[in-house]
Amino acid sequence: MIRVEICVETPQGIDAATSAGADRLELCSSLDVGGLTPSMGLMQYAAQRSLPALAMIRPRAGTFIFDADEAAVMRDDIRAARQAGLAGVVLGALRPDRHLDHELLLRLSDACGDMERTLHRAFDLTQDPYAELEFAISAGFTRILTSGQKPSAPEGADCLARLQKQARGRIIILAGSGVKADNVAPLINQTGVTEVHASCRKPAASIAEDAAFGFGSQPVITDPDAIRALIAATRQTDRSHSV
Repeated sequence: MIRVEICVETPQGIDAATSAGADRLELCSSLDVGGLTPSMGLMQYAAQRSLPALAMIRPRAGTFIFDADEAAVMRDDIRAARQAGLAGVVLGALRPDRHLDHELLLRLSDACGDMERTLHRAFDLTQDPYAELEFAISAGFTRILTSGQKPSAPEGADCLARLQKQARGRIIILAGSGVKADNVAPLINQTGVTEVHASCRKPAASIAEDAAFGFGSQPVITDPDAIRALIAATRQTDRSHSV
């Protein structure tokens, strides 16, 4: 069965994804910058719900090149995710030469214990994704979240197909970015991936004065109807493959 992971940043998002039938959660804050580490409170809230949840471990926006102090914060955030009882974490780090930071990722992996580990889309900025896939396998990552080195997964379908073929079941290729109900079937058919990742968000009602005071941009919420439509499209693809 093709699994659907939904990235969320609020309790509302957790509940919406759960009620809509998602298979797994990625917990974040600040999805507008690609996702940062969620709060301990959100981790604990997710851990009390039925879906397995993985916490993004990313201490700030911007580059994926982290110094020693940031690495220490990431280790502490991994410890918080373990203490909360989450299923896993989502990691990624680069060197200035745009290869994965193997040394840091191995040290962070040691802090994870037996939790699942997803290698996030820092992977899409690497010079040689096919070599880095082999590193991810050797390092014991569960899956790689990738858009095939393009801004969206549909654009990166050729690369995703090659990664899926190379993986040969040794690691999961999780296709994410720009995945929606109206494009997930051709994406799955072209690439052969067995897991997809989406946010399924929509604008929420806002109070104009909040933005004027600098309290943030237009808020968004997780849309359970969009999640249901995405899941229905993936299940239909499953059924067509099984015929």
